[in-house]
Amino acid sequence: MKTASSTAPAADPWAATMLGKPAPGAVAERTRRTGMQDVVMFAAMTGDRNPLHFDAALAATTPFGGLIVQGGVTSGLLNAVVAEDLPGPGTVFLGVEWRFVKAVRVGEEITARVEVTSVRDDKAICTLETSVRDASGALCLTGKATTYTVPLQRADLQEVSGEAPASPQYLAACAG
Repeated sequence: MKTASSTAPAADPWAATMLGKPAPGAVAERTRRTGMQDVVMFAAMTGDRNPLHFDAALAATTPFGGLIVQGGVTSGLLNAVVAEDLPGPGTVFLGVEWRFVKAVRVGEEITARVEVTSVRDDKAICTLETSVRDASGALCLTGKATTYTVPLQRADLQEVSGEAPASPQYLAACAG
């Protein structure tokens, strides 16, 4: 004998996510200028003190022609796109397959882009095409990513400050 719970359709896993279910073809981008502070902060966090990132005289003699940012600085902008814009707050990477095809120089402007290629109905999981380009449009990073979006649209999270999670007021309440 089947119970009501075994025959009922599964709840929509996207319903409790902050931005809901993204549509295939949806696109989001973020642009920022890299700087030496990015290199220093990334090195402090990871220990990556490669001379290509810190020794300007040496880096000038390499095929890069000058200081370059760490690959994690380049790919890090994609973290911001998926966690803030698409699929949105609560999103984490399950897997990535990236190729770094052009180094990013310190001081260059880069644009990270994600496009949703598939969305699962049974779990809040997406597949994305990912890229980072420099200001001239040259491809610096290309690949795919699989993401999972944690359901964050819960009343108990909103009770912290009376605001929805990830709002400026919520983030200020968490920081202060």
